[in-house]
This record gives sequence, structure tokens and C-alpha cells, in this order.
Amino acid sequence: MDVYLLIVIAAGLSLTMAAAWIIQRATGQSGWIDTIWSFGVGIGGIAAALLADGPIGRRLTILALVLVWALRLGGHIGARTRGGGEDPRYAKLAEQWGNRAALRLLLFLQVQAAAAFILVFAIYLAAINGDAFPGLVDVIATTVAIVALVGETMSDAQLARFRKTPQAKTDICELGLWRYSRHPNYFFEWLFWCAFALFALDTRIWSWLALLAPLLMYWLLVHVSGIPPLEDHMLASRGEKFRALQKRVNAFFPGPRKSAAPHTGDT
Repeated sequence: MDVYLLIVIAAGLSLTMAAAWIIQRATGQSGWIDTIWSFGVGIGGIAAALLADGPIGRRLTILALVLVWALRLGGHIGARTRGGGEDPRYAKLAEQWGNRAALRLLLFLQVQAAAAFILVFAIYLAAINGDAFPGLVDVIATTVAIVALVGETMSDAQLARFRKTPQAKTDICELGLWRYSRHPNYFFEWLFWCAFALFALDTRIWSWLALLAPLLMYWLLVHVSGIPPLEDHMLASRGEKFRALQKRVNAFFPGPRKSAAPHTGDT
């Protein structure tokens, strides 16, 4: 394990999120934070895959998956931010933090840098897996990652299409994948990081640390910075319509609807 490489990546992620704080303060748009975070994880993951010492086939596969993920997610959030959209989660945090919002945000972004490092560390552990490539688990992991990328892309496209309709001002999205999960984009984001745990797992005890990536992502999305603040915002803006959605559609894992009652809308 190349400890020096990991230290350099950790320092780079910390500086990246410090730069994100400066850009947010200069522009007043919090969307750039997640854009920069996505590209930061992508660059760190690509560096980890390139400089690891595992089989070249696995490293190149991992590199390609991380590159596609970073370009897609960073590009999507960046386009939304350029369009003038603001993330209600950061707005709520700023309101809660009051006069100390700027300093609290800087510290919060360093926590995000630490979370990014855990994800990149999982990529690194996957890249240094010395087992022969390709194996059955590699095929499964690649399939999981591709399904996740396609699913998240479809979810974002369906929501973007809904937001262009007149109903978007008062209604809630239940188009396509949004009929079976209130947050399908979050589910597929979590699923993507499950793939690197699969890539990494072998007989080495430390390879199991790669499980921290999907565990962390699940905790953040379901219990911390993903679903809770976003659903609070939706309850405030959609009220009973969103409460009704909560009763008939799973929050995270896609599954059968609890009611056949039709409805069209946004999460």
C-alpha cells in the first residue's frame, strides 16, 4: 500500500474543497460545491487507479468507470448551477448557522473532503487487487457500475424533463424510475460505489475497508445530507401532495408502489 500516494490524494482533496468554499463565497451559488467535489473525487480516483500496482486491465476498467462517473455527475450539477438553480440543502444549512455560516461551511467542506477520501481509498483498494483479471467478480462489479451509471443518468433526465412542464411548479415527479423510488438518483449513486467494494474484495484483510465507501454513501444519502433535508424542503413546498407520495413510494430502494393511484410529479 502506497501511503505517500494516499497522503498526497488526501491533501489534494482538502485543498480542492477549500477552493470550492472560495468559489461559493465569490458566486453565492452552492451548486459549485458539489460540482467541484465530483470532479475532485474523479481526479483523485483516476490518480489512484493510474498509480496503483494491480493488473492493468482492472486499473483501466476502474479508471474508465470513475472518469465517466465524474464527467456525468459533475457536468450535470454544473449545468444545473449555471442555469441558476440553488440547492435547498445548503440554503437551509446557511440559515441554521446564522452569522457563523461562512466558517461553518468551510469546516463542513473539509468533512466532505474526508468523505471524498474514503471513496477514493475504495477505488485505490480496488485498483491494487492483485487477483487475475478479468474474473467473475470483475464482470459482476463492472455490470453493477454500468447499471448504476445508466440508472442515475435516466433518473436525472426524467426529472429534468418533468421540471420543464407546467405541472412542475405545484406537482411532484413520478415519471419513469421516480414511480418506484422517491430518490432513484440517490439509489443508483449508492449502487455505483458498491461496485468498487466488489472490485476490491479478496483475501487481504484490508481489502474489506472498501466496504466503507457504500456504507458511507448510504449513511450520507439516506440519513444526513441527502434525503432528510431534501424531503423537508419538499414537505414545505408541496405539503399534502408530498405526504401522499411518501405513503405510496419507497424513499430509497426501488420497489412496488403501495397504491395504484396515478400521480405525476418531482422529488
